[in-house]
Amino acid sequence: MANEQEIRRDSSLQNRQEKRCTLVGMTSDVCLSLLKIVTGFVGHSSAILADGIHSIGDTVTDVLVYAMVRLSGKGIDERYRYGRGKYETLAAFLISIILVIVALGLLTEGVKDVWAALNGQMLERPHSIALIVAIVAIVVKEGLYHYTRHTGRKTGSKALQAYAWHHRADALSTMATVLGVAGAIFLGEQWRVLDPLAAIGVSVLILILAFKMGRPAILELLEVSLPLEEQDRITAIVTHTPGVLAFHNLRTRRNGNLRVVDMHIKVDGDMNVNHAHDITREIERQLGEELGDVLTNIHVEPYHGRDNCEKNN
Repeated sequence: MANEQEIRRDSSLQNRQEKRCTLVGMTSDVCLSLLKIVTGFVGHSSAILADGIHSIGDTVTDVLVYAMVRLSGKGIDERYRYGRGKYETLAAFLISIILVIVALGLLTEGVKDVWAALNGQMLERPHSIALIVAIVAIVVKEGLYHYTRHTGRKTGSKALQAYAWHHRADALSTMATVLGVAGAIFLGEQWRVLDPLAAIGVSVLILILAFKMGRPAILELLEVSLPLEEQDRITAIVTHTPGVLAFHNLRTRRNGNLRVVDMHIKVDGDMNVNHAHDITREIERQLGEELGDVLTNIHVEPYHGRDNCEKNN
């Protein structure tokens, strides 16, 4: 298990990587937003203009993630004895809410445009520059998705992993714009309905992504126990540690990229304190090797012959 000093050092390094990744995304989103909006006016494309306005929301998300990452990076102190990992979890949850709002907005506008097209309304033919900018935006956003996802996995940051899917969602929404603009340019007026139809399909995908991100964040905020598989691994470690005769009151949860494990172990009542302490350190070491960064609270009790090994009560 990583001790408090090691956790602080690792947290500082991870936080620098997270902040750098967020700043890259923030700068890119600002540039893409301005480029899309200007292109929308110059290229006579309402689709790319709307996409640019939508990208402004990405900048708000960037600021949110950056603020949460800075807060979580302060690590463990006297007030936050378990660290500030929940700030990242909260950021992941808020991003999922933003994605839901964006998806519902795309869905509503898509339905309106399809209805208008069915009633004979035709959209203005956009300039080819709008198509080029939209394709560039997709390439940039997809690159940001892979970069942010890699950094999020490397640092164990739920906020960055959620943020990566936000980049992917934006790339998908821009893809709808590409389809609409390309159809309007190359296929004629009757095919301009492809834009709102694609937007409807993308909005459904974004809603699915938002659910996949939001559900784990909600479970962590509610302090749901670690998965049964991880609890079984903890049980196996404790059970097979020499000197442990029984254990009970196993409680687990996540706090950002940390796993928190509390338990009571039973040892020989005549065992000296140093030996009992060595046993707890051995459990902590094995948990760290098996699960990664773990904060443990192990209470030692004397074992009586009538005690049974209790697992999760």
